[in-house]
Amino acid sequence: MKLDRPTLQQLADWLAIAVVVSLPWSTSATLALIVLWLIAVLPALDVASIRRELSTAAGGLPVLLWVLAAIGMLWADVSFADRIDGLGGFHRLLAIPVLLAQFRRSDYGRRACSAFLISAIVMLALSWILALMPKAAAASVPVFGRHFALYGVPAKDYIFQSSVFLICAMALIAAACERWRGWGWRNLVILLGLAGCFLANIAFVATARTTVLVAPLLAIVLGHRLFGWRGVVVGGILAAALIAAAVFVSPYLYLRVTYTLTELRGYLNADAATSAGLHLDFLRRSAEIVATAPAFGHGTGSIAEQLRLAASGSSGTASAAAAVNPHNQIFAVAIQLGIVGAGVLLAMWAAHFLLFRGAGLLALIGTFIVVENFTSSLVTSHLFDFGQGWLYVFGVGIIGGTVRRNDAPRVSGGSALKRFSIVYVRSGGPGRDPKGWRHGLKPGNDMPG
Repeated sequence: MKLDRPTLQQLADWLAIAVVVSLPWSTSATLALIVLWLIAVLPALDVASIRRELSTAAGGLPVLLWVLAAIGMLWADVSFADRIDGLGGFHRLLAIPVLLAQFRRSDYGRRACSAFLISAIVMLALSWILALMPKAAAASVPVFGRHFALYGVPAKDYIFQSSVFLICAMALIAAACERWRGWGWRNLVILLGLAGCFLANIAFVATARTTVLVAPLLAIVLGHRLFGWRGVVVGGILAAALIAAAVFVSPYLYLRVTYTLTELRGYLNADAATSAGLHLDFLRRSAEIVATAPAFGHGTGSIAEQLRLAASGSSGTASAAAAVNPHNQIFAVAIQLGIVGAGVLLAMWAAHFLLFRGAGLLALIGTFIVVENFTSSLVTSHLFDFGQGWLYVFGVGIIGGTVRRNDAPRVSGGSALKRFSIVYVRSGGPGRDPKGWRHGLKPGNDMPG
């Protein structure tokens, strides 16, 4: 079989779909599929399409951040191996302009979103089965048995699982809200029922504290996109009410919330080395580290060394705890690349948020992915984590390229003018057939300009 460019393009599309399907399940499978995707997609794209994406903020800023990280290796006061390891966290950003270029010309974007949703639904079903199955019986199940030490988490970790479930739940709610008039009530019940199953799993089976933080913001985004500023108020009130109800109904979620408050009190009152307290202490240390090299940072790969030095000079149980992660994406970049790097990171998030400012369900899902990553990155370094990082890259790249494809003119100026002339002549000119516009070419639809 001859692998010409169209064949490679189609192969790359299916491999991208395979990547998003594997994301919730397996790190090794995802990594292997990403390598195969790169082998297929790079020969399938022309230089002009890549250059076009690099000239935009959405495609160019991720590459600029990687370039800064590569240059930042020059002044890092750590070993060369640490510098290479530090640069590795930025590599995935290079895939964003490639995905934007690929799916600007591909019609497989919706299939990729549907495939990811199906993969998440399968994981949801298995999670509920494992949660309801006795632990001794579940541990004997082949392949998945070793994961059953984590209640209701069949693969990877509960943080990534709850992030995936939250995005899928909000996407299903958004689809139901946008299409409730055109769809039958049975389809709406299915969509809202699935969304309820995702949210119930988060509340009763496995959740991360970041998910509780992100959920109200996604509800506010949904309300604003559908109903304007009134929707912001309604979305915020409904989200707060649902979370409060879930906390009191779910013993699991109640314990998570109350234990977090207990940890914070222990840290603030007794400098106890608790999980929530250490997060705050890492933020304080990171701010102090950035202040010593504010402009360009300490160089790529310097995070672990700088946090070690900060801990060695501190007193107290929590302050002396060692760390290799500041648990904040902005500080993770600022420690290495200073305010300049942090500014590029924030500009990248803003560019991707604006990429999805248009109408439509896909644009709204893209906004969910950006807001979820930005908000969770305030208490984690999710862009540098494998699952969350690649979810953001493929989510923004696939959906962003598809949105740009949908926004592009569908016909050339010449063919549009020709169709306009045919409709105009057949309608007999102005005033002869007012229905002619509805049956032919409408200004602002297929016509450019």
